[in-house]
Amino acid sequence: MDLGLTGKVIFVAGASRGIGLGIVEACLAEGARVAMAARGQEKLEQEAARLAETYGKDAVWTRAGDLRDPDVVESMIAAIEEDMGPLWGAVANVGLHPCPPGFEVDDKTWDAGLSQNLNSAFYLARSALRRMDPRGEGSVLMISSIAGLTGLGTPLTYGTSKAAMNHLTKELARISGPKGVRINAIAPGNIIFPDGEWEERVNGERGDAWKRWIKREVPLRRFGKPEEIGSAAAFLLSPAASFITGTIMPVDGGQTR
Repeated sequence: MDLGLTGKVIFVAGASRGIGLGIVEACLAEGARVAMAARGQEKLEQEAARLAETYGKDAVWTRAGDLRDPDVVESMIAAIEEDMGPLWGAVANVGLHPCPPGFEVDDKTWDAGLSQNLNSAFYLARSALRRMDPRGEGSVLMISSIAGLTGLGTPLTYGTSKAAMNHLTKELARISGPKGVRINAIAPGNIIFPDGEWEERVNGERGDAWKRWIKREVPLRRFGKPEEIGSAAAFLLSPAASFITGTIMPVDGGQTR
């Protein structure tokens, strides 16, 4: 199936590893040109060089920066449009911020968690929509979590931020829908990848217990993979999903009940 992404410019935040990198690879495989951003420049450039060998240097753009800063986001998207052309898609893929269990979360940690997981997604969406709305086309994708769909015992800043991101998705979809721009979110389940949190758990002292937990809680009885999130993301970003907006799509092996 041709998703219609050939030649379209897509910006992916958190693109140097895990889910973000899976989305980059899926979009490139569909013929898109992808702008990659992450905070770590060395890993970002390493992955971009690898991908450029397969898809060509013109298909990959990189810049390191802290996307919690709205000025960084705005300048980065402006540079993408100057270097690559009009932005078609933007993916707000934001990472975790350490938070202790329970309700005794200090103010600094609370603010930092919301900044990392929610504010950065809003800044990216706002900057992208400033370009997309006047043109009357485009697609914004939030990478949320099943932790934002119900209480799963995750740290407060994480689940709360992801729930707010889901609401943000629906509100922005109503705002930008009349302009022809779509906003959706993917809620990944337990995704395992090198140097990720789940790989660390599985290889730790309680690794066997975590594996049993996955088999008990996930109907497909396994972890998800970044490329499985990538496939869903490429579809939602593409013209093939032209009548889908305001949707929160779980990609979790059936875990959400």
